[in-house]
Amino acid sequence: MAVEALIRAGPALTAACDDVSEATGADAVDGVQPGYVGRPGSTAETASLLRAAAEHGLAVVARGAGTKLTWGTPPERVDLVLDLTRMDAVVDHAAGDLVAVAQAGCPIATLQESLASAGQRLAMDETRPGTTLGGGIATNSSGPRRMLNGTFRDLMIGTTVVRADGVIAKSGGRVVKNVAGYDLGKLMTGSFGTLGVVTEAVFRLHPLPAASNVLLAGARDAATLAEMVRAMVHSDVVPTAVEVDWSPAGGGIGVLLEGSAEGVAARTATAGDLLGRAGAAETHVADLPPPSWGRYPEGVLLKVTCALSAVQTVLTEASRLGVTVCGSAGAGVLYGGLPAQRPPDDVRAAVTALRAVCVGTGGSLVVLDAPAAIKSTVDIWGPVSALELMRSVKQQFDPQRRLSPGRFVGGI
Repeated sequence: MAVEALIRAGPALTAACDDVSEATGADAVDGVQPGYVGRPGSTAETASLLRAAAEHGLAVVARGAGTKLTWGTPPERVDLVLDLTRMDAVVDHAAGDLVAVAQAGCPIATLQESLASAGQRLAMDETRPGTTLGGGIATNSSGPRRMLNGTFRDLMIGTTVVRADGVIAKSGGRVVKNVAGYDLGKLMTGSFGTLGVVTEAVFRLHPLPAASNVLLAGARDAATLAEMVRAMVHSDVVPTAVEVDWSPAGGGIGVLLEGSAEGVAARTATAGDLLGRAGAAETHVADLPPPSWGRYPEGVLLKVTCALSAVQTVLTEASRLGVTVCGSAGAGVLYGGLPAQRPPDDVRAAVTALRAVCVGTGGSLVVLDAPAAIKSTVDIWGPVSALELMRSVKQQFDPQRRLSPGRFVGGI
């Protein structure tokens, strides 16, 4: 947008919100420099800011802690960054109903600390320190516990959203079995902020387990590791998570077991026996997961999905291509890492080869994050079967393409 137009929009933005300032270089969104940063303190202020932005044709990108702001495709333009970190409150915790309400800027860790005093939790993992609920919803990022408990899409039972035109919309409610209305939460999850701005969400909670064990085992090769994953998924030990960590140098499996002390002890013994039969090189039990548990690889970050039957094939191809892989093999969601220093042509070739394997087995590969020189040379999203439907939804929610334009698949 022209500088003159941005200057004209300034008074309207400051009238809509009491915390608006000119953006600095630190506010750039994946290399794209905005004009202003607005920090609303409520849903009403968020709506006012978006109305003012719409009246002046401003492109808006919502931001939480910024831990995943470089994920996806760089936006076509950014005039206003909507910083939601002032909206960081746990609004309500109905412990008896296992339900909590929190604002989008609330860090996941803060919510977990609040819930723990009542012996409860949101059964999600903080995949990057500081991640907010809004950022987690926008990117649908989740960690090891997704295998048993699902993702934000499954645990969010109500949401408040502000549309691009500043209209406030709500769906769901504060009871787990609420089925009325249009489920905005599922639409917003994983949409990279291109459909609306989530300002508040209602979550279904779980009790904190009385006991937990992490069973760790090494694997000689990809075939053995895949067999160990299958042994856990198809067993009756009901693991909360089945994680793998694999590189060209080797790796292993991590199995999280939670529940009563007696039950966890018995299931740990059974799981250890099953892993041994599957060919585990060595097995030991830890009270806590390793520090890398649920964290993303460094460098060029890939999200790889595949069927359980294709885990061995994906791991084998990843090793051949020099891709380090970790993640929830039991749920078919893995994350790959390539050194950011590798030449762009080399990265593109690796992405193309590994994507072909994933797509050929019914999965997908997305380049979540990478340096600009690499993003400009690779297909970030890969083939998407429902692209026209997704474009139609974008047209209905944001026909002027003012929310994070171009950040999502197909230029949405």
